[in-house]
Amino acid sequence: MKRREFVAGLAGAVAWPRAVPAQQMEGARRIGILLPASADDSDFQTRVGAFLQGLALLGWTIVRNMRVDIRWASSNAASIRRHAADLAALAPDVILAHGASTIGPMLDATRVVPIVFPVVSDPVAAGYVNTLALPGGNVTGFMQFEFSLSGKWVELLKQIAPGVTRAAVLRDAAQGSGTSQFAVIQALAPSLNIEVTPVNVHDATTSRVLSRPLPVLQMAVW
Repeated sequence: MKRREFVAGLAGAVAWPRAVPAQQMEGARRIGILLPASADDSDFQTRVGAFLQGLALLGWTIVRNMRVDIRWASSNAASIRRHAADLAALAPDVILAHGASTIGPMLDATRVVPIVFPVVSDPVAAGYVNTLALPGGNVTGFMQFEFSLSGKWVELLKQIAPGVTRAAVLRDAAQGSGTSQFAVIQALAPSLNIEVTPVNVHDATTSRVLSRPLPVLQMAVW
């Protein structure tokens, strides 16, 4: 059996509840999973399957010592909030919340149940954790980007075009990661004799700023 088929099969096993003898579930750990996707999303099915496969390698399996409650909330904000409240009411041992769209609603639903996120751009700027070293509260997880890399973009621009002295940086200021990335760029730029100008992608002045002859560094923000 191919690995992709195997992990998809694992995900399918928890997507559809089955009757389980009560004695088998006694003392089992309960994991809640909140996903901003529909149940037929193949990418998320594969991710859930890989997650369960990893747990199985550590000795945690459904029925024997673990129960998994998955909520496929789609990308609808109201649906995510509803499913977040539903999961919190179950009082699981831990909740896995994928992405920024699910973490906020989960925090609104519970400040007690541990919440783990597999991917977030900037948990500090978003207010999910106090600091990276000491998260505090009931949330922890993984960042998807190291902001110091943002400075490398300016260095690469200078290497490609040594004569550049001004650059525009496209960003989404509504996201904490956009602000954090620009802060790194702004701190490094003077040492390379480059003046950087932030351009908010939702700002009405964007077109006017870009009408000037400025090289552009696009900031990838999720």
